[in-house]
Amino acid sequence: MRRKVTKERLEQFMRESGAAARSPGKVYFTGGATALLLGFREQTVDENKKLDPEPKGAFEAIAVLKDKLDLNVELASPDDFISPSANWRERSRPIATHGLVEFLHFDFALQTLAKLERGHRQDVEDVAGFLRGGFVTAAELRERFAEIEPQLVRYPAVEPQPFKRRVDEFLAAHGV
Repeated sequence: MRRKVTKERLEQFMRESGAAARSPGKVYFTGGATALLLGFREQTVDENKKLDPEPKGAFEAIAVLKDKLDLNVELASPDDFISPSANWRERSRPIATHGLVEFLHFDFALQTLAKLERGHRQDVEDVAGFLRGGFVTAAELRERFAEIEPQLVRYPAVEPQPFKRRVDEFLAAHGV
């Protein structure tokens, strides 16, 4: 079992993996990594990310750094679980650039919706953090859900109506 990821270790991972890259690329953080960097979690079990486009040398750096820093790395993002919006890349927010690699937060609204679809306790707490911090609004969540809903058929594990109900109930419970 590896140690939990902290903000400091995640920042070190960004610096060192960026320095190791041999071509330009983008890394989109999601889940606990985003929560750490935004300040509403102190640690997470693993570092979730999407590489797009993949920087050359990224997987070699991951293999070395996960052991060196003793952390779990997962290639996972909201579009693995729910349909992405057409312009998720443009809605992703920059974090930092190290070497040839740009690090970003995956679209906050899609992260939030994916967390609501999963519905785990920590996910729901993170969604509240996104709202409290002003990183996403109720209007954005409703708009993004309407945008992706027609494509949810491509995700057989997702039941669109219960998912929509979870979103509406969460927003109602938080007075938004």
